[in-house]
Amino acid sequence: MKKSLLRDYAHLIVHCGLNVQKGQEVQIFAGLDQPEFVKLVVEECYKAKARKVTVEWNYQPLEKIHVRHQSLKTLGAVEEWEKARQEHFCQTHPCRLKLMSEDPDGLKGMNTAKLAKAKQMQYPIVKSYRDRRDNWEQWCIAAVPGVAWAKKMFPELPKGKAVEKLWEVILTTSRVYGDPIANWAEHNAKMQANADHMNSLNITSLHYTADNGTDFTVGMIPEAIWRAAGDTSLQGIFFNPNIPTEEVFISPMKGVAEGIVYSSKPLSYQGQLIDNFWIRFENGRAVESGAEQGADLLKTMLEMDEGSAMLGECALVPQKSPIAESGLLFYNTLFDENAACHLAVGTGFPDTIRDFDKKTLEECRALGINESMIHVDFMIGCDSMNIDAICADGSTVAIFRNGNWAF
Repeated sequence: MKKSLLRDYAHLIVHCGLNVQKGQEVQIFAGLDQPEFVKLVVEECYKAKARKVTVEWNYQPLEKIHVRHQSLKTLGAVEEWEKARQEHFCQTHPCRLKLMSEDPDGLKGMNTAKLAKAKQMQYPIVKSYRDRRDNWEQWCIAAVPGVAWAKKMFPELPKGKAVEKLWEVILTTSRVYGDPIANWAEHNAKMQANADHMNSLNITSLHYTADNGTDFTVGMIPEAIWRAAGDTSLQGIFFNPNIPTEEVFISPMKGVAEGIVYSSKPLSYQGQLIDNFWIRFENGRAVESGAEQGADLLKTMLEMDEGSAMLGECALVPQKSPIAESGLLFYNTLFDENAACHLAVGTGFPDTIRDFDKKTLEECRALGINESMIHVDFMIGCDSMNIDAICADGSTVAIFRNGNWAF
């Protein structure tokens, strides 16, 4: 891939994704797949006058070894140095960048039950720091190709060509070709227009149906608003959390959901795939589920804590969007969630509450924002999906017809 294009991508991530400000610290989390691109991003951060950039590398085979050999007590411990580190982040509010490149099957065979218990042990300690940082930081998730991921998507191609093809797809769907900053300004404006229309309807609930059996209703929080693409931190800094993104989203009312949904794409969770699955909701909770692949992992995910079986997000994505129209299955939630309407179980977004910056986190949750240690998106959108909004005045408004916006 041409280095000039990769520099444009790095520039986009730093200035449009994170929007790094002078004097800020930056944390980058990346795999070992594209070190040269990580270097470009670090350089761009310093050009943006970042005070300090820290890169943390991860490697899936090592994660499997750690889970296998550490005791549960050790795996679930939050060491004193980690608490000090979290306190530093609470004081400095660094920008956080996650560069995804993982093998979708890279943690296959790992003891997921042990890892889940370890995370449950850590959560009461980690939560206090996470709550203090919530909505204060700019963050962004973007992607770079990994060999295993590229081969999963393009098994017919040699490794080098598969990686090059994945680079091309990532850069295209991330709107890097041409003037990426101008492209994103236009994209953000169009997405916000859709969100504004949704907010004008005063929706009390959404009803989803599809030919695959999905028949599902979810309630809205009266004080919640639909959001799109960009976000603004409590420091007043605008940023784009996901590159790419095609969604208009909201956090629904905790505990108000009825019916059944069927997945339209596989879910890559903890480096393993859950495929051809369904979830049935009753009184707002997932009470039953099944899957052709990964049924036990799905059950573990839904039982992580009290809030993990309830919804934290409803997102609308038309089939007429660049990622969906590519016809590719990415086996990666960042891309697959932006190719289809999706839901998320787990924690909701306090910043979907109107004037959230004037409220405490506890007040946002009291209004109906779900709380959990997880937030996992899963795709339900398809060509036959219809969505109707039931509005406060009693009217019903078509939102989606046959997988696309109806307005």
